[in-house]
Amino acid sequence: MLEKLKDRVTPREPEGLDGFSALRVHQDGAVLSVRFDRPETGNAVDSVMLDELLTVLDSVHGRPGIRVVVLSGAGENFCLGGDRQEFGTEIASDPAGDGIHAIGAKARRVCEALATVDAVTIARVHGQAIGAGVALALFCDLRVGADDSRFRMPELALGHPPAWGGALSRLLLEVGAARIRELVLTGRSFYAAEAERLAVLHRVVPETDLDAAVAEWVKPIVRRSPAAQRTTKAMLNAYAASSRLADITLLDSELLAASVARPPRSARGR
Repeated sequence: MLEKLKDRVTPREPEGLDGFSALRVHQDGAVLSVRFDRPETGNAVDSVMLDELLTVLDSVHGRPGIRVVVLSGAGENFCLGGDRQEFGTEIASDPAGDGIHAIGAKARRVCEALATVDAVTIARVHGQAIGAGVALALFCDLRVGADDSRFRMPELALGHPPAWGGALSRLLLEVGAARIRELVLTGRSFYAAEAERLAVLHRVVPETDLDAAVAEWVKPIVRRSPAAQRTTKAMLNAYAASSRLADITLLDSELLAASVARPPRSARGR
């Protein structure tokens, strides 16, 4: 990947970031590539993947040589959303919703880490990005998508609010209330061209050109001052946060758990 930027360094698995089951991670110079590696599930996001993403993103703070993190998906799709089977298992074993609350809290930490990590984060999107997949892409600093990629926020159809990782807040900030209201309430799919108009994507290219598009962004980024880059990211996040009176995303895990929790048997039928 990123042929123009190999810098005569063979891609390798960074020390301490191997042995993952849900991710494939390798470093190529200043670029850390993180690929969702469960194509058989459409790269559905479960607790294991969230834990591994947190490990990777936390490690970037201790690796100042990493200037860019590229997020991508194996197989036909970027990410088909949260793991519904895990949700079902958690609800069945814990109807009060504590397990769902824990998943939601992890999701928020991952999305916050994508937005605030010192490295510039880039989402390389192909196929479908649904629900949690939209959120993970949206929290990256830069987003490029294949021209046939497709997006959807299906949470209402699944019986719960869009309360995963702070996605709704990020959508409102990046896109705007009127358009997001329509997409969230209807749950309709939208394609790459519309995603670019909405700023869900910054660029749209043929799928075969995705790596080249990422490389075009990476090349100038790695030449910049690391200190200036860190400060600029902090400023951008601070100015964005200043437009909100409070961080309502802190309630996302509570809202998600409450929406799927089942009342105890003693309370049913009253």
